[in-house]
Amino acid sequence: MEIRRDVFQAIADPTRRAILSLVVLQAMTPGAIAEQFDSSRQTISKHIQILTECQLLKQEQTGREIYYHLNPKKMKEIADWLAPFTRMWDDRFSRLDKVLNNLKSK
Repeated sequence: MEIRRDVFQAIADPTRRAILSLVVLQAMTPGAIAEQFDSSRQTISKHIQILTECQLLKQEQTGREIYYHLNPKKMKEIADWLAPFTRMWDDRFSRLDKVLNNLKSK
């Protein structure tokens, strides 16, 4: 039975968000990623596995090394899902700004 990971549960973890922030700049090996954290390599490997299962990270073999890099298509899916909520909050804050400006000018 294949485990299906939820992408939002994956990005809820601060360590996994930090890993995504690292690999957005450049592809990195698991060892290079692990060096950035105080956690054990085994713990970081588990985080990388979860991110890979959610397709947020892709792996690429170059010689003997495996490099992980961000999957922009999957990140766009998340951004697209969030877009209506972002527009809603932007609209609400704009209306609040207008109310506050009206109060200030009185």
